Amino acid sequence: MSTEQDTQRTPKLFLPSRRASLILAALGIVALSTALFLRYGIIQNSVIGVACEAGEVSLTCKIRLAVILMFIQDLFGWAAIIASGVQLWRPNTLAFGTSLILALLGLVLYNTRASALAICLLVLSLARPVHEGR
Repeated sequence: MSTEQDTQRTPKLFLPSRRASLILAALGIVALSTALFLRYGIIQNSVIGVACEAGEVSLTCKIRLAVILMFIQDLFGWAAIIASGVQLWRPNTLAFGTSLILALLGLVLYNTRASALAICLLVLSLARPVHEGR
């Protein structure tokens, strides 16, 4: 009888379903692959860098400049912290996935401190009880 009462009092923690976990894993791999390609294939590629600095106008140079401006402003890290804060406040799969993708992009694209903090908030959100009545 006491075990029934114990299970009723235990709050339900946030945990994505199996399907959502597979989708989140796939999105994480895609985000990590994209970030690695942007960093090593476009930003740190010396041939592309020299061409863009010489005044070449192409989509690659525009993407390179946009990503550089975003990581100079710590956009990836701060967006990941905001999304992690939303996840911590109201746990749901969409906020978790958004924060995970932004944090992975930030970890690879030079926003390591803020993105690491976002990952820590994500881990904390897994221990947060979900209130189903709201």
